[in-house]
Amino acid sequence: MAGPMPAETEIYVSTDIEADGPIPGPHSMLSLGSAAYDADKTLVTTFSANLETLPGAAPHPRTEAWWKHFPEAWAACRTDIRSPQEVMPEYAKWVSELPGRAVFVGWPATWDFMWVYWYLVRYTDSRPFHEHGIDIRSYAMGMRKATFQRTSRTYLPNRWFDDDLPHTHVALDDAIEQGALFCNMLAENVNED
Repeated sequence: MAGPMPAETEIYVSTDIEADGPIPGPHSMLSLGSAAYDADKTLVTTFSANLETLPGAAPHPRTEAWWKHFPEAWAACRTDIRSPQEVMPEYAKWVSELPGRAVFVGWPATWDFMWVYWYLVRYTDSRPFHEHGIDIRSYAMGMRKATFQRTSRTYLPNRWFDDDLPHTHVALDDAIEQGALFCNMLAENVNED
């Protein structure tokens, strides 16, 4: 009798998006950045694109006001913009070709996954993550045995953060930073035999 099948390698796809409003459809995803990590924190590959706004969509006034505080990030996400019809099939292919099971990772995953999922289904009719996702802050709740309120960045241990990775509100920068954070947490939390 054969033994158990070996587990498929998980690839943690830390993803950050930037948008001009609270929900997709009436508002647009402006930028998408993903950093695919092995569990040992090896950065396997990245994906980044800036997107044209959706036809008929408009920025939300509060989000527009927020962007005024980050002019460099705004300029970065409006450079080399491309249509979602071009970007999202490329992204779906990128995810599907990763060397393992793609697991979406975000902070907050509820925000970033909502946008990525909506755009993937709308422009590719595919779901390459199969709804597999991890919210970093929720993962921190479990590790610290703490309430959600006690897992903001100010409460997390400094050892989980890589000092050389800034949080810039540029999608790929933040995806890389948050992916490293998650891998540091994973290394501390998981002891596989």
